[in-house]
Amino acid sequence: MLSLSNVDFNYPGQTVFSELNLTVKKGDFIFVIGKSGSGKSTLLQLIYFNLLPFSGEVQFDRFNSKTIRANDLPKLRRKMGIIFQDFKLLPDRSVNENMMFVLKATGWTDKTEMQVKIDEVLDKVDMKSFASKMPHQLSGGEQQRVAIARALLNDPELILADEPTGNLDPQTSAEVLEVLRKINANGKTVIMATHDYALLMKFPSKTLKCEDNTIFEVVQRTV
Repeated sequence: MLSLSNVDFNYPGQTVFSELNLTVKKGDFIFVIGKSGSGKSTLLQLIYFNLLPFSGEVQFDRFNSKTIRANDLPKLRRKMGIIFQDFKLLPDRSVNENMMFVLKATGWTDKTEMQVKIDEVLDKVDMKSFASKMPHQLSGGEQQRVAIARALLNDPELILADEPTGNLDPQTSAEVLEVLRKINANGKTVIMATHDYALLMKFPSKTLKCEDNTIFEVVQRTV
């Protein structure tokens, strides 16, 4: 479903990836690890076309980094759900209003259908009873569950999670990862960048490491 072929990407004065090749299959759950600055977040941004490679190509579904146009990006992003470390919830709107905002921004118009969808995704992360709450009334773990629900609104094929447990305590981190594993078990592909090696030991899965301008798979016990 996703491939990166001979991808080169640089920041000024820094090579991040050189001749990078990666294939992701539908239904995969992949951890991406590596030191700070090794390219974890850059990899995710290349995958959702927020960054474009200097050479090589990224292919996702029918979208290719060499040919994609600006007006293709909304269609692409509807096929991906993105979860960030800092939640990125709108602070002046309730949980339900945060969800409604995303649906309106991605082309939904029928309010009844929108509410049904919001209820559905909040229920998946056990947050339906919090729909009227404001973000500041939620714990960090609850806010991240809402962020996961938001990522599910358009039934994406691929979930990208950039350090989603970085601001959470160990128990809450494990609970959030349980939610992502459940989503993966229902057929979604998940790629999660993390520095939390304890989670890798608790929830073993395919693990890729960013190092020396490339990515390689590591055996779990060596990370």
